[in-house]
Amino acid sequence: MPPVNGQRYHASTAVFLNEVIKLVISLTLALYEIMTNPQSSQSATIMDIFEELAGAVFAGDSWKMAIPAVLYTIQNSVQYIAAGNLDAATFQVTSQLKILTTAVFSMVLLGRVLDTRKWLSLVLLMVGVAVASYPVGFGSETVLTLNELKETLAPHAPRNIWDLKALGNAAAGQLAKRSATYAGIDEDYATQNPRVQAGVGLSALVVACVLSGLAGVYFEKILKEPKGNMRRTSVWVRNVQLSFYSLWPALFIGVIFNDGEHIAKEGFFAGYNSVVWTAVVLQALGGITVALVIKYADNIAKNFATSVSIILSFLASVSLFDFEITTLVSEK
Repeated sequence: MPPVNGQRYHASTAVFLNEVIKLVISLTLALYEIMTNPQSSQSATIMDIFEELAGAVFAGDSWKMAIPAVLYTIQNSVQYIAAGNLDAATFQVTSQLKILTTAVFSMVLLGRVLDTRKWLSLVLLMVGVAVASYPVGFGSETVLTLNELKETLAPHAPRNIWDLKALGNAAAGQLAKRSATYAGIDEDYATQNPRVQAGVGLSALVVACVLSGLAGVYFEKILKEPKGNMRRTSVWVRNVQLSFYSLWPALFIGVIFNDGEHIAKEGFFAGYNSVVWTAVVLQALGGITVALVIKYADNIAKNFATSVSIILSFLASVSLFDFEITTLVSEK
């Protein structure tokens, strides 16, 4: 995606906004649930309702939600890195590794037993991931950095006007904002022409899948735990707890520690446009939906159901990004 006013958005701000939106939605629905509860007093005031909500959110076992909150926050951050380095189809197919990690953690943490049909589905999934992860980009045109261009052309001085013209065109094609000096040229060029690194994207996505499986199964364990008052805690209160605890690592680790210097210079919403906002909102709504599915079904069913996104992403890539259907994924 081209930069917005010469700048790109910071993934840490997107993750933070994602948690803010989920917190607002969950708080609204939790308040509505309390107000419509038949056991609530008809004479209860707004302050009474907020006090009841605060008591439920900060109950004695609320700290348990801090563990999946941190895992989900790290997963979301890593997922943005993966999405920035992989095409949509490869991202969606490879992300289905979370089905395997979820199945493994379900067996370990929940004692769940998988039948032959589900294991066969996992094997077929692994085959699809292997095909989608086939190395891409062989034979494609290589874009040189300024240093590579300088090192390549320096020993060969132009011998005629045509060589001089070719040298000028090559150099001009590499320059961005500060064309009068080499200082900062590589940074400018990287901003305008980001390199897509499939290896980095795949590695980040594998880490995200492991974190997704662990966090999802742990969240399911908390939602369905029959001990104490766990069954009396609604899914919306759990979502409020999850979003509340997710805000702090997203703010301090992501926004302040990782990107604080750049955000202070460029602004929190630098690089934002309709596409970025759509991604943030969809991510937040997806998190809310996932919690409902985990509550009333389980993580494995949720992951298999979301696999239909592979088909949707495939069709979208064909129509929106000129994705070509071949035996193996290739770049041209």
